[in-house]
Amino acid sequence: MTVLNAVAVPHPPLIFPEVGKGKEQEIQHTIDAYRKAMRFLADGKPDTIVLISPHMRWYSNYFHVESAPVIKDKFVQFGAPQVEMTATADAEFVNALDKLCRAHNFPAGILGEQEHNIDHGSFIPMRFLSEVMADCKVVRIAISGLSVLHHYLLGHIINEVSAKLGRKTAIIASGDLSHRLLAEGPYGFTKEGPEFDKKITEVLDKADFLQMMQMEPELCEAAGECGYRPFVIMGGAFDARDVKSELLSYEGPFGVGYGVATFAAAGENKERNFKEQYVSWHQQKLAEQRAAEDEYVRLARKCVETYVLSGRPAILPADLPAEMLQNRAGAFVSMKIHKQLRGCIGTIAPVYENIAEEIAHNAISACSRDPRFVPVRPEELEDITYSVDILNPAEPIASEEELDVKKYGVIVECADGRRGLLLPDIEGVDTVEQQVAIARQKGNIAPHEKVQLYRFEVVRHY
Repeated sequence: MTVLNAVAVPHPPLIFPEVGKGKEQEIQHTIDAYRKAMRFLADGKPDTIVLISPHMRWYSNYFHVESAPVIKDKFVQFGAPQVEMTATADAEFVNALDKLCRAHNFPAGILGEQEHNIDHGSFIPMRFLSEVMADCKVVRIAISGLSVLHHYLLGHIINEVSAKLGRKTAIIASGDLSHRLLAEGPYGFTKEGPEFDKKITEVLDKADFLQMMQMEPELCEAAGECGYRPFVIMGGAFDARDVKSELLSYEGPFGVGYGVATFAAAGENKERNFKEQYVSWHQQKLAEQRAAEDEYVRLARKCVETYVLSGRPAILPADLPAEMLQNRAGAFVSMKIHKQLRGCIGTIAPVYENIAEEIAHNAISACSRDPRFVPVRPEELEDITYSVDILNPAEPIASEEELDVKKYGVIVECADGRRGLLLPDIEGVDTVEQQVAIARQKGNIAPHEKVQLYRFEVVRHY
């Protein structure tokens, strides 16, 4: 047996009358669709339910599989202790999944910290499931900070375990859509909120998991979603197979999108080998990106890749531009993976003989000595993108009024020598007040402490 069917469902706590106290009536379509989706699962008579929740304890580089034998809790965290849920874990499936992940050297298993309470992303769908199925065993899995492809591959592995054990398996992908649909909603409004919900509901309705994997990370982040990665894992379980899908409902009256969809596996279809198609598409994008890199970024990449793979600094290319070999300046090297910061180290003023040496030393520090991150691993190198900022000399300013977050970086300095710096034009830093506050934090300088402000401009290389 393999993964036979799946559902994508939301997890609004107010869906229970004990929490909603009447407001749940405003999402009656969602409630009706939820019950229809759970009956759909029950009709398949699954042996095991794999539940994927974005609100379990999760790690940046590991998928945690919960191994507690009994799943039991009350909805205390939302003020409704009278709402209870009990289920039994499928220990054999958990152990087989852990073993297979180890065999594949895949970063998933039971090594994460076990949870004492059930997160609402698990509790709510399991409570609805208990209305139609009383004795099905459950496996709970968290998302991670790993790539879209890793999430899709985990779905592959779940399907493989199901086949090895001969289990009739169903998946519940628990996740809300955008949290930023209404200005008066709890999370505000962004234009990406409705845009994300439109795209993801179309994807779910058509089971177009390739298009889902190709969605821009910036769109997902700006939309404030929480269901994207559970949906990708679910999609991976149906790779190279036809899928009968249906979007049962969508609504968002409280500023958060709630979608309910069902998926039933059909026959094999090699044209839906989305894993291979995504890898090809992703590699093409990386090749195009690298072809567009200038000498500054290429040098940073070479230095990081050489150091991570060999433990030694790179030999600087002989054909570097004269400006990199003859000029001196402070430089910052920033690395990102899937649009998320992976390391950033730099020098405010020149320390080394020339800009090339400045970049080389700071690139190595960014990949191995940034205290916020573990050192970069070889398997991460392919997905890293780089930027290099060359700093112009800083000038003292009298007040924050002389700053501009897009144009100027800022340095805050105390009389005792503590300093904090923030580069200009950082995503998510929209005001001077934010910029200065972050610079103070980086310099371990309290908000009330008197500081001298400096501003500087940079030349940014991608």
